[in-house]
Amino acid sequence: MTLKRMIAAFGCALFAVPAFAAYPDRPIKMVVPWAAGGDTDNIFRPFAPMLQKHVGQTVVIANVGGASGTKGAKESKDSPPDGYTLLAVHDYIHSTYYTGVAEVNYHDFEPICLIASTPSVLTASPKTAWGDWKGLLADAKARPGMITVGATLGSTSHFFPALIEKAAGIKFKYVSYEGLAPRMNAILGGHIDLTDSNLTQKGKVDAGQLKFIAIATEKRSSEMPNVPTLKELGVNVVYDVNRGVLAPKGTPADVLGKLESSCAAAAREPSFVDSMKKQATDVRYMGRKQYADWLKGNDDLNKALAKDLGLLKR
Repeated sequence: MTLKRMIAAFGCALFAVPAFAAYPDRPIKMVVPWAAGGDTDNIFRPFAPMLQKHVGQTVVIANVGGASGTKGAKESKDSPPDGYTLLAVHDYIHSTYYTGVAEVNYHDFEPICLIASTPSVLTASPKTAWGDWKGLLADAKARPGMITVGATLGSTSHFFPALIEKAAGIKFKYVSYEGLAPRMNAILGGHIDLTDSNLTQKGKVDAGQLKFIAIATEKRSSEMPNVPTLKELGVNVVYDVNRGVLAPKGTPADVLGKLESSCAAAAREPSFVDSMKKQATDVRYMGRKQYADWLKGNDDLNKALAKDLGLLKR
């Protein structure tokens, strides 16, 4: 065989070998299991372009609401484990499972990273006759089961007031809503008395559209130092909502590694840190191993809380 023919044959052999594109070679979908405009959406919207920057591919937010966040979780779980569908998650992945709202739980996913933590604030409609905890408590004791609380049943906005009920020895009446956005519309319209929100609603409080009753932190927030903590009011409740990123079970390790390193870089971006400050949210990054351990502990905690609150169904 001549040298020319050998080169030609070698070239044909090269083209015969299938080429595998490096991950990612197409857009990545990040499922937010709540409506646009809610807290989870507002946190992952500024995170997505930072993740996109470091992962090297377009990251598209897909709002898939319904069934207390579990419709989006199920869609994510059932997606191919190839790194092209991610789930933007918070603690509801534990609470909805143990309260029997969902079949999906965190074991159905691979942890990638935790990115943020937001303290909860007990928030009231301006139409309520009371504007502080003392007045709320007196009314709740006088009219048990009559004060209405907007909540996504089985989720964090249900657990938070349920913990307050138990600690204070009172009883609320729950009204179901899918996520924060519709709950805020309801409380702004005076259709419910209370809900779980956070310090992002400060502008509405300043405008007299809402009332902050108490924050569920160890110490008062520097953002609104006039808002007392539940603990100082004698209600031993500390509660926050923690958000992270998961991938379907079976996603390859090299893909998870790429996503983890990209998440770490995205969480350090000054623009993301600044946007979280505006959301009254702490950037709280954990990588895969630490996040996996944290998820296990949080799952155990939510199971115990569900049992303690009389909500455990499995």
